[in-house]
Amino acid sequence: MSKEKIPVYDICNLTKDKCITDDFLVERFHNYLKIHYAQLHYPHRHSFYHLVLFTKGNGFHTIDFQKFKVTPYQIYFMSPGQVHSWHFENNVEGYVINFSDTFFRSFLLSPNYLERFPFLTGNVAECCFRLPASIQQKTHALLEEMIKKNEQPDNDKDIFRILLLKLFLDIHSARATKEKKPVPQLKQQLLQSFKSLIDKHYSTLKLPKEYANLLHITPNHLNVLCNEMLGITAGKMIRDRQILEAKRLLINADMTITEIASMLNFEDNSYFNRFFKKSESITPNEFRKQLNNIQNL
Repeated sequence: MSKEKIPVYDICNLTKDKCITDDFLVERFHNYLKIHYAQLHYPHRHSFYHLVLFTKGNGFHTIDFQKFKVTPYQIYFMSPGQVHSWHFENNVEGYVINFSDTFFRSFLLSPNYLERFPFLTGNVAECCFRLPASIQQKTHALLEEMIKKNEQPDNDKDIFRILLLKLFLDIHSARATKEKKPVPQLKQQLLQSFKSLIDKHYSTLKLPKEYANLLHITPNHLNVLCNEMLGITAGKMIRDRQILEAKRLLINADMTITEIASMLNFEDNSYFNRFFKKSESITPNEFRKQLNNIQNL
C-alpha cells in the first residue's frame, strides 16, 4: 500500500510561464512567493538545484531541518532531494533561480564540475551564508541582468549558463579568501566521492570499510581524510546520513515508525528507536510531534 510522500516539485510545474525551458527559471522572489508560498510553506523537496538571494524581509526557512533566519544579502543553495520549508513575515524580496541537474551537462567538459563549489554539494553547513560585502552589488547587478534577459524573446540558454557560472565563481572566490589554507583538489574529490556513495548506499552499506573498498583505499585512509577535512569519523558521516533520511521520512504522516525502520534496513523497530535517540536525544515519534507543532504555527 502506497504512503503519502513529501511533495517533490520540478521547475516548470511551479511556474510554467516563467520557464525559458524545462530546466531553468529565474524570477524576482516576491513574484515567486505570491504564487507558491501556500504550497512551499510546508516541507517539500525539489528535483532541481535551487538558490535564493534575500535583499529584504524577515522570517526563517529550514533546509534539512536546520533553521536559518532571513537577513538582507543572505543567500542559500539547495541540491536536489533536500527538504525545505518557508516561514516568512512581512514582505520578502530578492531573487530565485532554479536549474536542473542536466542544465550544464552538455556545456561543461567535466560532469562533476559543480562539485568544486561547496555550496552546491548538499552540505547544509556550506549552503546558507551572507554574501561577502565585496560582491553584494556585483551579484545584485548580475541577477538583474539575468532577469532582463529572461524577459526577452528567443533566449539562448548558454547566456544563462555563463552568467550562472560567473555567479558561482564570484561567490566561491570571495569566500575562499577567508579560508586559512587551500585544500588539495584530490582530497576534495575523494571526500565528495565518499559523500556521493553514502547518498547512494546509506540504507544498505553501514560500515566505513565497505565504502573504503568502493573507493579503493584503506578504512584508515578514509577515517584520516574525514577527520582532516570535517573533524568527524567516516562512521559518523554514514550515521548522520541515515539520521537525515529518517527525519525526511518522518515528515510522511502516513508512514509508521516500523515502516521507516524497515525502509532504512534496521533489524527491528526498537533498534531504530535507540539509534535515533542516541543521535538526537529524542525518539522518532517525539521528533515527528515536534515537526507537527512547527508546521501548525
